[in-house]
Amino acid sequence: MTKKQKKGLLAAAAGALLLSQTAYGAEQKLYLFNWTEYMDPAIITAFEKQFNVDVVESYFGSLDEMYAKLQAGGTSQYDVVVPSNYYVPRLIHAGLVQPLDKSQLPNLPNVMEKFRNTAYDPGEKYTVPYQWGTTGIIYNEKVFPNAAESWSLLFDPEVNKGQPFSMMTDGQVMFGAACAYQGKGYGCKGQDAWVDAAKLVLKTKHRSNFTGFVDGTPVLPQVARGVTQLGLTYNGDYLLDKSENPEGYKHLNFMLPKEGSELWVDTMMIPSKAPHPKLAHQFINFILDAKIGAQLSNYNFYSTPNQAAVQYLEPELQQPPALPTDEQMKHLFFTPSLDGQELQMFQQIWSDVKSR
Repeated sequence: MTKKQKKGLLAAAAGALLLSQTAYGAEQKLYLFNWTEYMDPAIITAFEKQFNVDVVESYFGSLDEMYAKLQAGGTSQYDVVVPSNYYVPRLIHAGLVQPLDKSQLPNLPNVMEKFRNTAYDPGEKYTVPYQWGTTGIIYNEKVFPNAAESWSLLFDPEVNKGQPFSMMTDGQVMFGAACAYQGKGYGCKGQDAWVDAAKLVLKTKHRSNFTGFVDGTPVLPQVARGVTQLGLTYNGDYLLDKSENPEGYKHLNFMLPKEGSELWVDTMMIPSKAPHPKLAHQFINFILDAKIGAQLSNYNFYSTPNQAAVQYLEPELQQPPALPTDEQMKHLFFTPSLDGQELQMFQQIWSDVKSR
């Protein structure tokens, strides 16, 4: 029995206990807009049975795609959406999401203090944390033995003289990485810092062994197959793929550069014209349950922001790379939230990088 099969059976058994008194025949539907492979199907089944509903899941592959769909009318099509922290202010300022009714979220106190009243949502009026993780470098340690924990593996042509590599499609992450390598800190902002970062990313892009911009999830099989030898990815995706293909990943390592990298939080929000806001609150509160929160992390290998869930986590999720060390946490930062003219400036500079 594989780990996932075992998890699924345990989850189904737990769900049966929860739901034994609930009738089938769903009368309502909850529309969930989430990243791919980010939700345990057993959790969806448990929620459907307990609340006598059907959950209709739709997926996005990037935050830009998510934002565009909400702008194009998705605010009335989805009940719950799962954006990353630095997109939260954009969604709020654009009027694409609605405030939460905390009276409908009795499990909210389960959230860890460090994920409450955050800079991206002061007063936690609009968001509840879903999962959190880190962005780092995946690389083949046979190709790069004894690699330093540094962005030099990506940006220094003397460190990687000829092995194929990729960069991430997310421009803010790439500029943050470049700024960190240049000594300006991952959370850099402003025209001068971005122009300097753009020059480094552009120079890196023009190296003969650059294979292209790739998102953090699809880069993993590319590195596993040797199409590229290093790229940027997320710690949970790396651990999940490694658990499913230990032989293919035995020489692949995940590294957090010491100069600084991304700490991110994916959140749950309710679109401004959500068709079922009460059901949306019930779903968010369901995810905040201690055992459900742990089940979610045990499924997708990302860290839980739920303090009450920690006791139920599998041991591997309580150590690196799933859980950064205290020293690593000192060098992890949220990607800055941008809006208005500042956002337009960034988008123009990043567009220039991609087109040249």
